[in-house]
Amino acid sequence: MLDVAAALQVLLATERPLLTGGAIELLPTLAANGRMLAEAQTSHLNVPPADNTQMDGYAVRAVDCASGAARLPVSQRIPAGHVGAPLQPGTAARIFTGAMIPAGADAVVMQEMCEADGEAVLVKHAPAVGEWVRRAGEDIRNGSVILAAGTRLRPQHLGLAASVGLEKLPVLRKLRVAMFFTGDELAMPGEPLKPGAIYNSNRFVLRGLLENLGCAITDYGIVPDNLQATREALRLAAQEHDLILTSGGVSVGEEDHVKPAVEAEGRLNMWQIAMKPGKPLAFGEVHRAAGGTAFFIGLPGNPVSSFVTFLIFVRPFILHQQGAAVDALAPQTIPMRADFNWPKADRRREFLRVKINAAGGLDLFPHQGSGVLTSTVWGDGLVDNPPGKTIANGDMLHFLPFAALT
Repeated sequence: MLDVAAALQVLLATERPLLTGGAIELLPTLAANGRMLAEAQTSHLNVPPADNTQMDGYAVRAVDCASGAARLPVSQRIPAGHVGAPLQPGTAARIFTGAMIPAGADAVVMQEMCEADGEAVLVKHAPAVGEWVRRAGEDIRNGSVILAAGTRLRPQHLGLAASVGLEKLPVLRKLRVAMFFTGDELAMPGEPLKPGAIYNSNRFVLRGLLENLGCAITDYGIVPDNLQATREALRLAAQEHDLILTSGGVSVGEEDHVKPAVEAEGRLNMWQIAMKPGKPLAFGEVHRAAGGTAFFIGLPGNPVSSFVTFLIFVRPFILHQQGAAVDALAPQTIPMRADFNWPKADRRREFLRVKINAAGGLDLFPHQGSGVLTSTVWGDGLVDNPPGKTIANGDMLHFLPFAALT
């Protein structure tokens, strides 16, 4: 069995056809949320474009207010979006947050430190030059790169792009993913549950995870549990997709047909990982009738194994294929304290479901079985526990929050 790090290295050593195939779309910035930026974006203006005020108050010359008790005529009123006249010495301008500083002014006194006095203002403060003034280019300089290629665009990225006037953004097309599930025991919610049958929870979990990663999904549902049907599903899925994702049938039982089907329709590059949960994980390629191949990843059928192996392997693989920056592929673990004991070490790398408690430590879900899906709902994340390591109350652990993985 490959260890987790070596297996991940195999996945991330693959070619990235989205980056080499010219698969770029120009989308309106308003429609680009969640997409992967194909090219770095540069600002063609300063933000803010001119000096402006951070506060409602009065624009003044600092030298005119040096006494800390100056009475100055109010010469003008400058709302945001308007350009004031040059400020004459010995006067003040009423100014509102975001408005441009008039020429001649070099400070703003907040209105709480001033008192209106007819057509004048009493300034009860001696401001420093530059006080409450936002300088032109303070946030963004003209010519600077504001978004790097490989950025998964979130709302704040779109706001930043809009702040420099970018109406459209070049993004990579969505990764096309086909998914299907094997197992004659599987049923869908709404169907009667026959003896020996189970509802297909993996279909809902994996589809949701793929949607969160911005993939274009074709869901072929449940495929009959035999070799011929599995081969036909692989051939169909390979034609129009970049990746085929399956769940179930990748172990070594007589009714596990995915592995021999992939070997017949393409090749397997990797199988079985030294991790718990999730040992049976298959990675390879399926030939297309018209030439070329689609990537294939086969996940275990047990629901927690399927969920965890997706987070640890499929998520970084998809991000890699989408052109994500390297630092986005593996989220940083957070050091957190164990408030439990785990006295039995395993020879495989373990991913334990845990919850953050009120004392700032981690509690362990009492049943770590690979079929206990309730542990993934109860928990806040995973402890990444190295092979052969026991855990004692108070030990510092490597915590992976679900919020950073899903």
